Amino acid sequence: MKLSLVIMAAGLGSRYGGSKQVDGIGPHGELLMEYSIYDALRAGFGKVVFIIKPEMREMMERLFGYLSHRTAPDGGSVEVEYVYQDFSSIPDFYSIPEGRTRPFGTVHALLCAAEAVREPCCVINADDFYGFDAYRQMAQALRRLPEAGHAAMVGYLLKNTASLHGTVARGICFRREGFLESVRETRNIQLYPDGTLRDLGTGRDLDPDAVVSMNFWGFMPSIFPILRQDFRDFLGRAGDNLQAERLLPEMVDSHLQSGDLRVSLLSSSGRWFGMTYREDREAVARALRRLHKSGEYPESLRD
Repeated sequence: MKLSLVIMAAGLGSRYGGSKQVDGIGPHGELLMEYSIYDALRAGFGKVVFIIKPEMREMMERLFGYLSHRTAPDGGSVEVEYVYQDFSSIPDFYSIPEGRTRPFGTVHALLCAAEAVREPCCVINADDFYGFDAYRQMAQALRRLPEAGHAAMVGYLLKNTASLHGTVARGICFRREGFLESVRETRNIQLYPDGTLRDLGTGRDLDPDAVVSMNFWGFMPSIFPILRQDFRDFLGRAGDNLQAERLLPEMVDSHLQSGDLRVSLLSSSGRWFGMTYREDREAVARALRRLHKSGEYPESLRD
């Protein structure tokens, strides 16, 4: 069974202060998404779909041209496709508000890949490191998921995903008997030096060991009709709000509550890390150097 890795790389990276998706953070200038691709290929994925802005295409083909020489699990070459997240995919009934420049969120991003994804897929952020175990578990889950109404998610502990350098948004998960029961999107989480985590929106302290979504989702192709209707409903509510966006955790929670979706919650033994803010960069670079030194990754991911 072919499995696709879908990488959401069209985000603006505004809090980071630049295009963190193409920041060479590894010991030899590796991008974070190169670790994701390397781990996914060795876990059994054979196709990579990049969701990008149109102006990124030439740069991405230059950066990832080496993938065409990699061997997929079926013995053929790794398949690579590029799709664009832009306003051309917005339904005709909705008028883009004047002054709107930012994308409409991760539901819109994944919808833009609908024509390219014809197999079970793992959907990730370009600027996060998830670890090999997450891809191994997701590959196993995707191979046994029923086609309709089922999905999977790898969760991480909140305390390991926040930043001392500013607030983050996380989907806080509630689970029951190995399945996701609900996801509460929480947008202003602050980590303090003493380890305290607080929702600045409500002023409440948060459980450091709460499981959160880091956008590591496993979907079957049957998710796309659900996404399409969900996004249309969202646009009907969005009006002329320049900041409105529809996020995958919000979509998943909505369809969990309606009973349209059943999501297996997987826990990874690996560690997540990422760069929400530029001040996070050095800690991530140190962690990657340690992983190369320990032998988890080879000298070069591109050879």
